[in-house]
Amino acid sequence: MKYVPNALTILRMFMVPAFAVLFFSSIKYNHIFALLIFLLAGFTDWLDGYLARKYDVVTVVGIVLDPLADKLMLLTALICLTYYGSMPIWVLAIVIINETILILAGISMYFRKKKSVIPANKFGKMATVLFTIAVFMMIVLPGHSFTITIIIIALISKLISFSSYVIKYFKKHFLAN
Repeated sequence: MKYVPNALTILRMFMVPAFAVLFFSSIKYNHIFALLIFLLAGFTDWLDGYLARKYDVVTVVGIVLDPLADKLMLLTALICLTYYGSMPIWVLAIVIINETILILAGISMYFRKKKSVIPANKFGKMATVLFTIAVFMMIVLPGHSFTITIIIIALISKLISFSSYVIKYFKKHFLAN
């Protein structure tokens, strides 16, 4: 049981290219199959977190790889949807900047002499759920006003989440001394 959560996270990493390949394939219902991969990745994200907490097998590797897998899946889905024309490029640009800063900050914090990570918080989890819904809606109902509303709400929640991580980072590294 000790390694199952990390194995699920690694499996999710392999789902990232699978999503893109299916999304752009010429098979019938390619977007639906890609959506199923995306939803399966979301389920494994929930499952690995649940198992890690339930069996107290939370690892630093898991704390680092889990959000990385999530970010890669989200960015891949958003890039595919933007290329396809379902999502405005400015939304993708904001998310890429946001996620790149978070990834680089996470790597920087992890590789310092005094390893540290800032675990996911409720704002980050809410943004993840909202973007999962937004990706679902962009595939099922592209261009619909409800879909656009969900994208905007997801983006706002992503920015609130980003702000909360920045505040937590500065409190931990500059105000704690």
